[in-house]
Amino acid sequence: MKISEVAKILEASFVCGEDMKDIDVTNAFACDLMSDVLAYVKDSDGALLTGLANPQVVRTVAMMDMRCIIFVRNKNPDSKSIELAQQNGIAVLKCRHNMFTACGLLFESGMRGDEDE
Repeated sequence: MKISEVAKILEASFVCGEDMKDIDVTNAFACDLMSDVLAYVKDSDGALLTGLANPQVVRTVAMMDMRCIIFVRNKNPDSKSIELAQQNGIAVLKCRHNMFTACGLLFESGMRGDEDE
């Protein structure tokens, strides 16, 4: 699923990385604990949904070679986070939905996690 499709499904706006709208994300992971992202994300072509809006989120996503961060509940990342995302080629979106609803909308549209089948 392309990042632009994710944005449309979630009625999300781009914070940065709109030039990456045609990049595919193969899965999603939702979490506020970055240690869980490090421990459980297996596929690097995914998107992270989170309500935690700080530079550590961007650093974690960059380390895992993920493509996109989706901030839920209209969270606004600070300028340092946006700058880090731009430097690392990470698209950043924000949506009004809470994490549960955002995950449900993506799941309903065919997005899956990177769990072992």
